[in-house]
Amino acid sequence: MNRIIPLFPLPNLVLFPHTDVPLHIFEPRYRQMIADVAEGERIIGMMLLKGDWERDYYAYPDIYAIGCAGKIERLVRMPDGRYNLILQGLSEFRVAREIRDRSYRQAEVDWCGVNPDSLQMTDRTMDHLRELLLSYIGEPARDAWRTVVQERGLRGARLINFLCFHLDLSPLEKQTLLEALEERTACLLDVLTFKLAERKMGPAGPGGGDSGPPQ
Repeated sequence: MNRIIPLFPLPNLVLFPHTDVPLHIFEPRYRQMIADVAEGERIIGMMLLKGDWERDYYAYPDIYAIGCAGKIERLVRMPDGRYNLILQGLSEFRVAREIRDRSYRQAEVDWCGVNPDSLQMTDRTMDHLRELLLSYIGEPARDAWRTVVQERGLRGARLINFLCFHLDLSPLEKQTLLEALEERTACLLDVLTFKLAERKMGPAGPGGGDSGPPQ
C-alpha cells in the first residue's frame, strides 16, 4: 500500500480492520477525494477528530495520530455527484506528516498493522470475554455470541475487531482500543471491566453523593 493516502476525519466513527462500514459522501471536498481514489488503490484513511473540532471543521481540525485505513469495496455514484460506498477496514497506521495541497486532507503514514497472532485468545480468555459481554449487554449477548462465534466462526483478531467496532462504546473508548494495537484484547477486557464497575457505582461515581472537594 502507498504511504501517502487521503484522510477522512469524522467525529464519531473509529474503523477497525476486517470491519465494514457504509458511508454517504456529500461534501464537495470528499466527493473529489472519492473521485480521485476510485481508479487507484481505493484506500482511505479514517481518522477520529479530537477536541473542539466544530470550530475548524472546514479547515484542519485536530485529529488523533493513529487511524485505520479502509478499501472501497462497493461504490455507487449518484446523479447529483454524491457517493454511497462500503469501506472495509484494512490496517492501522500512524500519521507521519500531513500534506495539504488539495481540497481534502492527505498524509504520509507509517503502516502499523497488528499481527493477528497477537490478538489470539486462549479458551480461558474467550470464556472471560463472553462472561463480561453477558454482564455488560445482558441476555441478548448470548444469542449474539452464538451467531458471531459459533455460527460465523469469528476468532482472534476478527472477533476482537468486530467487538471493538460494534459494541456500544464512546468514540474515545474505541480510539483507545484502536491505539492499543497488539494489546487490544487486554484493553477491551479492561474497558468492559471498568464500565461494569462504573455501572455498579452509579452516576455519583466512587465517592457517592457530592463529588466536590472536602471543606
